[in-house]
Formats: sequence, C-alpha cells, structure tokens
Amino acid sequence: MSENRNILVTGGCGYIGSHTVIELIHHGYTPVIADDFRNANRKVLEGFNELLSFVPEIHEMDICDRKAMKALFASKKFHGIIHFAADKAVGESVENPLKYYHNNLEGLNVVCAMALEFGVFNFVFSSSCTVYGEPNGVKEVNESSPKSQPGSPYGNTKLIGEQMLADVHNAFPKFKVMNLRYFNPVGAHPSGALGEFPIGKPNNLFPFITQTAIGKQECLVVFGNDYPTTDGTCVRDYIHVCDLAESHVKALKFLENQSGNCLEYINIGTGRGSTILEVIQLFESRSGLKLNWKFGPRRPGDVVEIYANADRSRDVIGWQPKYSLSEAIDHAWQWEQRIAEIR
Repeated sequence: MSENRNILVTGGCGYIGSHTVIELIHHGYTPVIADDFRNANRKVLEGFNELLSFVPEIHEMDICDRKAMKALFASKKFHGIIHFAADKAVGESVENPLKYYHNNLEGLNVVCAMALEFGVFNFVFSSSCTVYGEPNGVKEVNESSPKSQPGSPYGNTKLIGEQMLADVHNAFPKFKVMNLRYFNPVGAHPSGALGEFPIGKPNNLFPFITQTAIGKQECLVVFGNDYPTTDGTCVRDYIHVCDLAESHVKALKFLENQSGNCLEYINIGTGRGSTILEVIQLFESRSGLKLNWKFGPRRPGDVVEIYANADRSRDVIGWQPKYSLSEAIDHAWQWEQRIAEIR
C-alpha cells in the first residue's frame, strides 16, 4: 500500500463516522475529518480524547462548499475517502425533501469532483438498505434483490447516490467504489466513550428507548401495530455500530488491493430481523426496567420488514458481525446513562 495513509472522512464526527475514525486509527490510517456539526455533538471530541489521547484533525466545513473542499484537497494528499456526510432521518425527509436532495446529493457531487480532480480513487460510500424500497415477497434481501422505489426522499437520495457513483466509475474506471448498504446501526462503543447524540427528539428506535428509560422522553411511541409480521410491528436488522465501523476499514483495504475497474455493492447487516416489540422486551430484560410505551399510527416512509443476506460481506471483504443484539442494547444503555451525567 502507498505510504500515504490519509483518509478523508466526511461526517466523521457523527454517530457512525466517529466510531469509524477510531477503527481507522487502530488500523494505522490517519483520518482527516470534514464535518460542519449539523448532525454531530461537540462532546464527540471528548470521546476521541478519551479513547485516543488526542483529537484527530478536523476541518469544520460544509462539504457542499466547493471552494472550501477544493482548498482542503489542495492542502492534503488523500489515499481514500469514506463518505458519510448526509442528512439521514426518513420521517424528516418526507416532510422536508428539498433539504435531503440538496445536502445528500450536492455533497456527494462535490466530493466526487474533488476526488477526480486530485486523483483520489478509493471511495467508500455510506449507502443504506432503503435503496431496496419495500421488499417484494422475500424479506431477506441480497445485493441482487429487485428494488422498488424507496419509500422516502432519504432512501431515494441513497439510490441516486449509488447511480451517481456508478456513472462516475463508468466514465473513470480508475475510480474504485464500494457501496456499503447499512441496515440499522445501533449500540455504542463498549468503553462508553462514544455513542449516538440525537438532535432533538430521536428518529431511531434505540435512542428513543434509552431516553424513555432514563426519563428524557415521557413515552416511546411504536408506529403501527397492524403490519403483517409476527406481532404487528416492523422488522429490522440491527447491526452494532462498532461492527459497522469495522466494515468500512475492510472495504477500504479491499479497494486498495484492486487495480481498477471496481464497483461493488455490499450489505452490512446481521442476517437476522427483530420486531420493534422484541427489541423493547429485550431491553426490559437486559436493563431490569419497565418502559413506558404505546402504539401510535403508522409512520410515512417506513418499510414493513427487511433484513440482510450478508454473505457477500463475508465472501468479498472478509467481514462478519461480532456483537449480539443484547450487547448492542447493553452498550446503548451504558452510553445513555453516561451522557445523562454529563449533560
């Protein structure tokens, strides 16, 4: 591999990005973060310092700002890019689609343009299982599963983003791309030093569970109880954030070993689906607490049931999840208790 081990991590102070920064450093890379903190909390800097005894290089900037991005690329030679920076809430994207089409697609456009201009040809894209839309018949989806239209603007930006990257790769075969299609990231760093900092009311299940358990939220609302699943609630594949972080390093190493003409799509999940009620019951069992929750109406944009066939992640990049759902719950709850003390 080249002696240059600088990796641009857009959105590297966010939930998944911050855990991936730690993993990159553990594997001898030098992450350089570009983040405007719109979806991140500055307390992540304390987590970096606790785990690393230093704070990685951070450039506070909007990746849609072409001039600022060009200055960053001109000042630093990068070996690869891991692109996280994007708005990510399904419900919000339904309510405010133009925000998502601007930030998610223009940001990707600018980063790709800079990558080509400055010759950075290893590109890992933070995609999503939302690109599959509502699975037709088979709920366990592999990378070749038929896609329906994503049910939200957020999901559509990820599908369009994948197409953008494919078009760039086809025009410039030296530009190597790994699309990682995440399922549902959950949990926190086992040390308790890093985790998820939702802005306002959480959009995701795990932080809403933990915030309800600790009293920050009065009641957890389960959106819909009449879906065609085992208990009427939606089914998701929950993947520990540290396992997800490791998949990015594996993906990067895979790209390094390709001579060119590489365009890959890989699911990152556990291969097991859990209903919302199963997760609630498991949290209550692990924590010894009784959650205050109730059913509410269905939420626009939600897929009924989806989980990963993750065989390609094992076969292509040599990645498999290590943490269980129980461990993810334990780590999320440990994190929630810790940030309640420091708020």
